[in-house]
Amino acid sequence: MERGLLWLPLLALFIGLAWAGWAEYQKIEAYQRWAEGFDQAKYDLYSILGYRNGQITYGKATRRGMVDLQTVAIASIQKIALRVDQQVIDRLDDPEKLPRQGKAFLLLETQDQGTLEIPFTQIELAAQWGLYLRKFLGLGI
Repeated sequence: MERGLLWLPLLALFIGLAWAGWAEYQKIEAYQRWAEGFDQAKYDLYSILGYRNGQITYGKATRRGMVDLQTVAIASIQKIALRVDQQVIDRLDDPEKLPRQGKAFLLLETQDQGTLEIPFTQIELAAQWGLYLRKFLGLGI
């Protein structure tokens, strides 16, 4: 009987891990359905981001779908930068000069909505998105 009681916490841990995996799978499935309508899209733990026809849409993924969605026109963006912790980085084209760790935010400075912050888990991915979106700024789309 004592041995059975020792295995009970392990069983509870296994059930908790299985539920967490199922919940994450549901988030990814919801994101994939949402991302089909975009030319380019990204998913990570902190946020989702999509670009299509001169519009950037971002928000947060949940099991039930996307929440807190906001859309901004690329034409209203004046500047795109990266912030890691408290350091703002304008040069995104040199991955060697990017910080290795920290909280990364893609900053979109707009005419109408002020500065929008889109969180990223990976600094290099945030820089790549910044470069991708800057191409459209130069075209005036």
